[in-house]
Amino acid sequence: MRYDYSSIGFYTFDCLGWPFTAVPPGGGCYFIDELTLAVSGAAGTAAIAAAKMGLHTLAVGGVGNDLMGDWVLQRLRHFGVDTSTMQQIEGAKTSSSIVTTRADGTRPALHMKGATGDFYVDDEMMKQVIDARVVHIGGIGLMDRMDKGRNAELMKRAKAHGATTTLDIFAGSPGDLPAVAQVLPHIDYFIPSVEEAQALTGLTDMNDMARRFIDIGARCCIFTLGADGAYYHHSDGTVFKVPAFEIAVKCTCGCGDAFNAGFAVGLCRGFDPETAVRFAQATSALNATGLGSQAGVESFEHTLHFMKTTKTR
Repeated sequence: MRYDYSSIGFYTFDCLGWPFTAVPPGGGCYFIDELTLAVSGAAGTAAIAAAKMGLHTLAVGGVGNDLMGDWVLQRLRHFGVDTSTMQQIEGAKTSSSIVTTRADGTRPALHMKGATGDFYVDDEMMKQVIDARVVHIGGIGLMDRMDKGRNAELMKRAKAHGATTTLDIFAGSPGDLPAVAQVLPHIDYFIPSVEEAQALTGLTDMNDMARRFIDIGARCCIFTLGADGAYYHHSDGTVFKVPAFEIAVKCTCGCGDAFNAGFAVGLCRGFDPETAVRFAQATSALNATGLGSQAGVESFEHTLHFMKTTKTR
């Protein structure tokens, strides 16, 4: 395969401030301790985190022909990510967020939807995009053009090419399920947050939710549970839960997306399922120790050491 990891979908420009306490009245001003910029989004965070941990990574998505888009592409390249399939779309705006991070890690945000809805993987680009050991889509539900059947076609072709496929989503209601359901038959590992799984199914029991997605076609479900860790449920009957790590949380922005990258690293390294999920959980935890997506992720060796030495909750 040409790449270890192909990360397709939602790329965004984030401006983050910490710690946020309140909106000042009128035209007032409150002082904060830190401001930073980050490439975020379900595909963007995963791409950079994976590259930091040694995967040869391809970024696949869309940004605008604007200053934010220029910076996103520059930042991806800074970490060694291949941006040859990133589309800078004339007339579109880069998906961007202002993230106000509280001291407890929660993050009320203002978001502008942008070029994620406009990009498209055509037949000419398809061969390169699926030529990876792990092909990941992050952001179904935001990818307006790709969600109309093209994501399903892409993952079907990726599977036929021999890739392992992973999927993360942006979902808030059962109305989002049809766009997800058309892709699930081509997915090896479906990795939503537990809140997204609940929103899609209307269920609350993790076993029931996993069975619903497996019945639709997913081979395995992994639910990220925030401070409660992660839940793994495979169609072969393997079920387990791993705890979260004990950390001082700074910013939870991108934690689920960093988890996806960590799991891909585990797959590429040949880890057994439980070790791969624990490594993914460690990647997510490290992400939460810094301000902005993937800020706390340094390298494979650093993450592995953290996994082996840090206490769990």
